[in-house]
Amino acid sequence: MAASDTTADPHLASPQLTPRPDDLFGIDAALTEEERAIRDNVRRWVDEQVLPIIGKAYLDGRSPKELVPGMAELGMFGANLPEEYGCAGLSNVAYGLIMQELERGDSGLRSLASVQGSLVMFPIFAFGSEEQKRHWLPRMARGEVIGCFGLTEPDYGSNPSGMITRARQQADGSWIINGAKMWITNGSTAHLAVIWAKTGDDTSDTSIRGFLVPTGTTGFSARDQKGKLSLRASDTSELVLADVRVPADAILPKSNGLKSPLMCLTNARYGISWGVMGAALACYEEARRYSKTRVMFNGPIGGTQIQQVRLADMLTEIVKGQLMALHVGRMKDLGTYSPVQVSILKRNNVNVATNIAREARRLLGGNGILAEYASMRHMANLESVYTYEGTHDVHSLIIGQAITGMNAF
Repeated sequence: MAASDTTADPHLASPQLTPRPDDLFGIDAALTEEERAIRDNVRRWVDEQVLPIIGKAYLDGRSPKELVPGMAELGMFGANLPEEYGCAGLSNVAYGLIMQELERGDSGLRSLASVQGSLVMFPIFAFGSEEQKRHWLPRMARGEVIGCFGLTEPDYGSNPSGMITRARQQADGSWIINGAKMWITNGSTAHLAVIWAKTGDDTSDTSIRGFLVPTGTTGFSARDQKGKLSLRASDTSELVLADVRVPADAILPKSNGLKSPLMCLTNARYGISWGVMGAALACYEEARRYSKTRVMFNGPIGGTQIQQVRLADMLTEIVKGQLMALHVGRMKDLGTYSPVQVSILKRNNVNVATNIAREARRLLGGNGILAEYASMRHMANLESVYTYEGTHDVHSLIIGQAITGMNAF
């Protein structure tokens, strides 16, 4: 073959396809037809139902609970739990794509769904009795019951093993719970709380058990956290349990030590890692649109080198984050993933999403601080996501322990 003759090599002769600007890396091709359809359905719903109202809800400091029926109708609550309990029975990748699209609307809305599915429905499914599962899960999938997850305490955030909440069993088999929980999403509007408490006088991690506590129980109270500058479209509360008595069958019978709530957190962190890519996408798309219409020095700013570098960096990090999430999601569906892999995923994706939101805000210039644009709202929200469900630094230490075999906590 002559040096200049490339027609005999099918690879060299193949046409150069032009990828879509919104999918330059061809990630859609790695999804199944069902996964793409689920994502696109949720995306349309977010465009039509969430984006028109979320900016005002954020400014008002109001969680838009009127969206709950629509979320339930599309199967967003406990989407990856089995159909026999009234859930959608979707793959973990499909579940992740739902979280991505919800957080493209707002982190607070994704938090509502994450807590409902991963932190309330999942522990009932994983650690509950058959009776508990059949009683609660279908009602939660339909959005008739909203739940919250009570693990973090005012003085024990990153160290849940230090919790002081206690549940003591009485002679008749019932339990009396005393304690307080802090930074609880959905706390003030939840109908059901999963409360983690040390049992009896045992202060070891192994004594920690989960309890299902209806929030109307005498002695249970919730107070909204005031003055938030982040996650304003989400309810965040302090829970107080003062001699709260629950029946013997309120305990999650298969919960066993600190590892049980940590399993729930691993599930939630996986969904968060997809979700923040939605916030990053929203910021990137806003910045890209703005760069093509904002004229400065006789031309659109998208034609300048500095803004094109910004956009290229944003998209590159989004692609990397989505591919990481997709890989972990496939492993999760196969049952071959590990908590440290989720820590790598959560640490990376939240960090890059936070940086993308900041860069998008900067590209928008002075307009970027206005509520009519989404980037600063996402930027503020992501600062909370950077902290909750394991701070960036805590995940660094989890990864460091896996690397070195030494515990630096």
